[in-house]
Amino acid sequence: MNEPIIVPDSAARSSGQQPIEAIGQSFDLYEWTGSGPGYLHVHYADDEAWHVLEGTLTFRFADRQVEAPAGTSVFVPAGVAHDYFEAAGPTRYLIVLTPRLRELISALYAAPFQEHPTIMRQFKSAIIESFE
Repeated sequence: MNEPIIVPDSAARSSGQQPIEAIGQSFDLYEWTGSGPGYLHVHYADDEAWHVLEGTLTFRFADRQVEAPAGTSVFVPAGVAHDYFEAAGPTRYLIVLTPRLRELISALYAAPFQEHPTIMRQFKSAIIESFE
């Protein structure tokens, strides 16, 4: 990618414009909806961040839960166990990932749940607590 990507807010977008997806060398930026994986997990070597555009995300950490309404940014440094989910109704947010996390998410989506612990270890991550 050699050109900047500029995406206007949802009110200024054309009806056919796709959500943002920008893949760089050191981080990726995606406009997403929906919840996280559904289990408390940790990335030992990668930071991750979110900026809530619409709705509310609830972040769960080992010791607390935090509501993140529209306009809130959340940065989770490597080594901090976390999960997140939509609090109520549809939520739209930007997620900032490293290339390793992008690859991890792709691998998790393609695999049955019972393979997730092994996949997480391959990407310097781990499941801390599962609700499955």
